[in-house]
Amino acid sequence: MLTPQQIEAWIRAGLDCSQLAVDGDGRHFEALIVSPAFSGLSRVQRQQRVNAVLNPHFESEVLHALSMQCLTPEEAASRG
Repeated sequence: MLTPQQIEAWIRAGLDCSQLAVDGDGRHFEALIVSPAFSGLSRVQRQQRVNAVLNPHFESEVLHALSMQCLTPEEAASRG
């Protein structure tokens, strides 16, 4: 069964993250991803960046669903 830790490892391998938290039930997952790579990108572009990293896992159907919140470090800091 797929674990949140596996998804975290995949994301970290393809994206510089200053904060990353993944939670889920083995099939559906939620992620908070904070990365300086998101600076200047729209919400859709940020999600596309993460999807590009995870695409092989979506295509192989190992990963089925990931809800994500993608923030820059500045946005995360301002949220407290």
